[in-house]
Amino acid sequence: MIKVNNRSYQLPKQATVIVCVDGCEPDYFAQAVATGHMPWMKKTLANGTGLVADCVVPSFTNPNNLSIVTGAPPSVHGICGNFLYDTATGQEVMMNDAKWLRAPTILATLADAGKSLAVITAKDKLRALLGHKMKGICFSSEKANQVTLEENGIENVMDLVGLPLPSVYSADLSEFVFAAGVKIMEKMRPDVMYLSTTDYIQHKHAPGTEGANQFYAMMDKYLSQLDDMGCVIALTADHGMNAKAGMDGKPDVIYLQDWFDALLGEKQARVILPITDPYVVHHGALGSYATVYLPAQINADSVIEKLTKHNGIECVLTRAQAAEKFELPSDRIGDLVIVSERSTVLGTSASRHDLTALEVPLRSHGGISEQRVPLVINRQLKTEGLDLNKRFRNFDAFDLALNFAQ
Repeated sequence: MIKVNNRSYQLPKQATVIVCVDGCEPDYFAQAVATGHMPWMKKTLANGTGLVADCVVPSFTNPNNLSIVTGAPPSVHGICGNFLYDTATGQEVMMNDAKWLRAPTILATLADAGKSLAVITAKDKLRALLGHKMKGICFSSEKANQVTLEENGIENVMDLVGLPLPSVYSADLSEFVFAAGVKIMEKMRPDVMYLSTTDYIQHKHAPGTEGANQFYAMMDKYLSQLDDMGCVIALTADHGMNAKAGMDGKPDVIYLQDWFDALLGEKQARVILPITDPYVVHHGALGSYATVYLPAQINADSVIEKLTKHNGIECVLTRAQAAEKFELPSDRIGDLVIVSERSTVLGTSASRHDLTALEVPLRSHGGISEQRVPLVINRQLKTEGLDLNKRFRNFDAFDLALNFAQ
């Protein structure tokens, strides 16, 4: 048994695969299963365990992947966005460096306990965080052609997988993750594997559409192969996804920096969008969660009162309120946290967002409305010590897979 962040986990008796499907709201499974695109998932939901869980807010990639692999919320592990304002340096920076991580991961702890580990992520931005202090295989499909034994614990990945290097803006990036996972499981049989995809398809295709169903059919095929090898599989998501467009098909955006500049004067407040990452074709850096740093002399209550009345705003919280409600590290969020409603996104200034790359009406995430995610295990769970009526979180995936499904 190991203990990580005040939670205990049994060591795996069977090969165990934890899958984080980026941007997967439960309806993607519902539609794909109903139309015959996911026969393995249909069987698994009938014979295994199908739950709906809550991800952490902000419902973004980095905070949730790190919650899953630490079994804890951002208040424990410290990763509260893809992007943050570093108050120590006055710089806005990506939260990809492991220096931001404040807690050990289940992955590294399992490796230290003598278990063999393999971590495959779609985007390289997550690799350093997921593989922090972990002995084993860890690489991204984005940079699979640059993998070395010294850096990644494996070599010749391209030859092993037998697929071309995928474009970062494609479903192929995620398929490479699954194909590599299957090959590595066949040849090396790691004790624990963590697979994390990208949400390129979910940003472009709603549940039940042809593009979505084809993606989930692909995923179903690889999951079936892992199942046939006897793996315990726990599948969840980092966040859901919703349409964020008005009736005219254009993004429904509240430009917060422009709003604060009009209210307080130019550049008095600093708006941070933690969805920000290098992959702007996905979402144009528009999501449903923002954090704001206010000048010291500003009365936050008066700002909250005005902003709460704005159409499209779901809630405006103080730093302390947001840290408590969403289990966030209070020193890494602004004076205010703002969450928009289901169909609305938050921007900085209109002039700073280039939306010309958006080929279809905007779909994005970040808010409370994208918090519901699937939590599926290909086993019936042992019920002793488990309350199936509790509020499950996506970061319960390792707990269910190791403690109740072996």
